[in-house]
Amino acid sequence: MSLLELDDVKVHFPVKKGLFFDRTVGHVYAVDGVSLSIEAGQTYGLVGESGCGKTTLGRAVLRLNDITDGGVVFDGTDLAKLPGEEMRAFRRRLQMVFQDPLGSLNPRQNIESILSEGMAAHGIGKDQAERREKIKDILAKVGLPSNAMSRYPHEFSGGQRQRIGIARALVLEPDVIICDEPVSALDVSVQAQVINLLEELQESLGLTYLVIAHDLAVVRHISDVIGVMYLGGLVEEAPSDALYAGPRHPYTKALMSAVPVPDPEVEDRRERILLHGDLPSPANPPAGCRFHTRCPWVQETKCATERPPLLDTGDGHKVACHFTAEIEAGTVKQTLATGIEAVTGTETVAAEAEEVSEGETAAEPEAAAPEKEEAPGKEEPATVPAQADAAKTADAAKADRAEDSPKA
Repeated sequence: MSLLELDDVKVHFPVKKGLFFDRTVGHVYAVDGVSLSIEAGQTYGLVGESGCGKTTLGRAVLRLNDITDGGVVFDGTDLAKLPGEEMRAFRRRLQMVFQDPLGSLNPRQNIESILSEGMAAHGIGKDQAERREKIKDILAKVGLPSNAMSRYPHEFSGGQRQRIGIARALVLEPDVIICDEPVSALDVSVQAQVINLLEELQESLGLTYLVIAHDLAVVRHISDVIGVMYLGGLVEEAPSDALYAGPRHPYTKALMSAVPVPDPEVEDRRERILLHGDLPSPANPPAGCRFHTRCPWVQETKCATERPPLLDTGDGHKVACHFTAEIEAGTVKQTLATGIEAVTGTETVAAEAEEVSEGETAAEPEAAAPEKEEAPGKEEPATVPAQADAAKTADAAKADRAEDSPKA
């Protein structure tokens, strides 16, 4: 049995309206039926666009967001059904590293107070002296000196603050750590240090990670299994190497094609899939497959009416698409009806221009051509007499005003 299992988890936020009486007029389907499992000692990477529900799913595991439906089974216990006090005890074994290292730390507390607060709440350590010794040990593991305990969050750099956030999770001796964009707010050099630190801690302490990130290179480096989310649901799940070697869902193909290649010759020749349009609103998701409004391989049947389940296509590679086999075999061709086009190298500009010419109504030549503007400083000969007459009229008016004015 897996250490952490999510079974059709749904998190829906009600949309309320009314001046005196709030009434529910709809829901935001932030997470809408996600199922996954994480083995002990494994790192599960979760990727997707902003707004797809990654962070909401991570917070739902900790019950920081209420679960609308589904189950979150941790070590044989369904956390979704636990009352508040029992769930509070389980949070010692489930911790979170937040995206914003400064916003997640109390600016009015020093580091010793921040780290010892959770220890005291869960009864770790007999007294403050024992907790202080453990805090020193944890700070050493994350690469911070012991004198950091007396300092405040604003006195540290971004990378150091993220190390403090990791230390705060480690002092409670958790089994699972949910890392919500742990390096997105850091410089590239500091990102590498934090990622290497997470890997070292996992090997030495036997930790299990759920890593939520946008950076596909970071996820590939640290993850054993990767799940791709789109608009509240998983569309693909596979071992890290298999997913990067051969993505099978159209959305994953588009994500992978956006990753830059350091070789300029390969970068010019490789295929790129351009997705036009924004992520649909989770308050009004499309019927059928959630991705069909932007899919390059959209078909007239099934795509707009039936939501595809996440099915294993072999070797643990799961895909939620009606036409996975046909796309891989090449029997289903890309369509241009959705405004999406696969282009190669220098053909990008030409393809985009062709798409604009096909998708937009051409303006009439007379309307499109701007009126010719006169160059500054030049006057048409016909306008000179008119200007001279205007000047004479102004001089006459000035003379009349001078005569009418009272004399001293």
